Order: sequence, then structure tokens, then C-alpha cells
Amino acid sequence: MRLAIFTDTYEPEVNGVARTLGRWAEYLRRQGIEAAVFAPDPAAGGPPRQTSIQVQRFASLPFFLYPECRLALPNPIHVRRALQDFKPTLIHVATPFNMGLFGIHYAKKYHIPLVASYHTHFDRYLPFYNLQWMVKMLWRYMEWFHQECRAIFVPSPSTQSELSARGWREDRLHLWPRGIQTDQFYPGANRTELLASIGIEPDRFVVLYVGRVAPEKDVGTAIDAFEKFQRTVCPEAVMIVCGDGPSSHELEERCARDRLPVKFLGFTALPRLREWYASADVFLFPSATETFGNVVLEAMACGAPVVCASAGGVADTVAHGSNGLLCEPGNAEAFSDALTRLYREPDERRGLAARGLAYSRNQSWETIFGRLLSQFLDVESGNTGTRVHRFVT
Repeated sequence: MRLAIFTDTYEPEVNGVARTLGRWAEYLRRQGIEAAVFAPDPAAGGPPRQTSIQVQRFASLPFFLYPECRLALPNPIHVRRALQDFKPTLIHVATPFNMGLFGIHYAKKYHIPLVASYHTHFDRYLPFYNLQWMVKMLWRYMEWFHQECRAIFVPSPSTQSELSARGWREDRLHLWPRGIQTDQFYPGANRTELLASIGIEPDRFVVLYVGRVAPEKDVGTAIDAFEKFQRTVCPEAVMIVCGDGPSSHELEERCARDRLPVKFLGFTALPRLREWYASADVFLFPSATETFGNVVLEAMACGAPVVCASAGGVADTVAHGSNGLLCEPGNAEAFSDALTRLYREPDERRGLAARGLAYSRNQSWETIFGRLLSQFLDVESGNTGTRVHRFVT
């Protein structure tokens, strides 16, 4: 197999899709399978990470709903020549915009088997930007984009069910769950030293949020919940926000104005990010728009008990009362009550953390990628037993 991957985000960009695709390409290399990646220039403008994977880069612009995802401006002649030199036997489109369109065009023109991976519920982002009128149009586009794919890989059972309910045939929808690298995410940190580095006393109760700070992540609900918890239950609580995004300035101003003990650390890379996960008393994640929620699995792997929204792919990872707590999306009162419960019941907090850690250790990337490779090889060889998918619209 010679796999060409078309994506609008790739390493060194730091988001779930970019990291997953980077790991996938590296896994293929270790299996002796050649892969070529077609991706925009990195969002940060810095040099791409050095890798043995062949990566073709193109000028790009930020996508307004998700600036970390770039809209490439590729030269068609450059793309065609690179593909003719590489001679792919299978094409994988990983995001449904400019680069993906090139992948679909080439697959159709040269009759190369085509697969897709579905990573993001962009329709759920639109209401946060007053663009809900575009939802129907977006879904028509998504259905058209995926209609020639022989297989579509989704990150969670809930995503699989949602797409099936929209008329996407179940025999085309396959699970591609996310795993964890236990050599990068694991418990243990010098909590006292870490807190002191940002001026926090070691006896504070630490509530942590990690992720993009944007409307669709509902970080405001997390801060609402923390405010009630801190002012009525636990005055010694402090909240740490690791991440950046369009809502950062507004939320920082609000916390400063209301004198809330919330520290915004901005983008935080490994290994320091792992230390924050491992030092948190509770990981709080209110986003209801996730197809998976990589940060939840990362927090579990570092021994943090998790409190999350009971929606999307996160609800497939978190079993309420077993390896975490789930709350009604957007309900700050419910999230505050969950924080109170775990603060007052340290034994339960430790139990959730232990079971979350055990769950995360069973999510092996090697097992996941091995199964995925087998499925890709079936598509390449034509052993899927299906024909081109036509959607009901």
C-alpha cells in the first residue's frame, strides 16, 4: 500500500486531528508502508517537525471557525506532479476542505480507492458564531464530499450513530477511536514546585481546563461553575486554564474584573502540560461539541479525575460514576455540584482517578492502528463488499 493523506491540519500544529494523523503516518512508516502527506503550512509559521514522512506543504489561510485548521491554497500542477511521482494506491481525505477536495478529485480521475476520516462536528460550531442558518447547507456539502468514499472512519460510537441517523449508510461507517501514549501522559509531578512557579500555594484545590479557549468549547460555563464552587464551597480553590483561542482575552478580563482566582497560562506544551494534568485535583471539561475529546483521555492517563459534559464522544469515554462524572451540557449549576461532590468526597475522587487511569491504559495506539491498517488494506484490495455511497438528502 502507498497511502496519500490529504489534510488541512498536521504536525507541528497542536490539536487532536494533527497529532492523530502524525501518529498514524509514523505507525505506517514503522510497518514499512510508504505514506505521503499533503497539508498546509503550519499555522504558527515555524518550520515543520523533521520526520521521515514525505510531507508536501502549501500556502494557507486560517479557517474562521477553527484557525488551527488551515485552508490551503495549493498549486494544482504541484499536487498532480507530486501524486504522479508518489503513485498512491489508496487516498485518505482527513478534513473536508481544500486539501480534501484535491484528494477526491485525484481519486476519481485516476480511479484510486478513497477513504475519509470524520473528525469534527463543524455544524455544532456555527451557532456560537451566529451562523446557524448555514447548518443545512453545511450538511449538504458534507454529504456530497463523502459520497465517493468507500469507507468513512469516525472517532466514537456516538458520532457513528449521529451520522447513521442522518442517512449515512452504516456499512460505510467504521470506528477509529483515539489512544494514549503512556510514555507522554502518566501520573506524578512535583505539584508544590509547579504551583509555586505561577505563585500558587501548595494547599490550594486545583481545577484544570485544557483545550482551545473558544465559544464552542463553552469555557464560560466552566468558569461560571468554578465561580459558584469557589465562593460558596471552597474559598481555597484555584482554576488553571491551559490553552488559547478567540475567547481568551474576554474571559481573562472577566476573571480579573470579578476577582476570580483563575490563571490563564496560554498554550502549554509537553512535558509541562502533563505536569498540570497530574497535579490537578479535578479536570473540568464542559465542551459538548467533541467527536472524541482527546484531552479527557490525556487527563485520565495522568491520574486526574474528570468532570465532563454528557454529550458527543466524551460520553463514550466517561462512564458516569465509574471513571468520571458527566453533567448536563451548559448547566453551570450541575458542574458546580460535581466539583463540590468531589471536593467533599476525596475517596470518590481517588476512586474515579484510579479507574480513569486503568481505562486509559487499555487504549493502546498500537492496537488501534493495527486494526485501522487492516481495514485500509481491505479497502485498497476491494474487499469491503460495498459500492460507492450515495446519500439520501
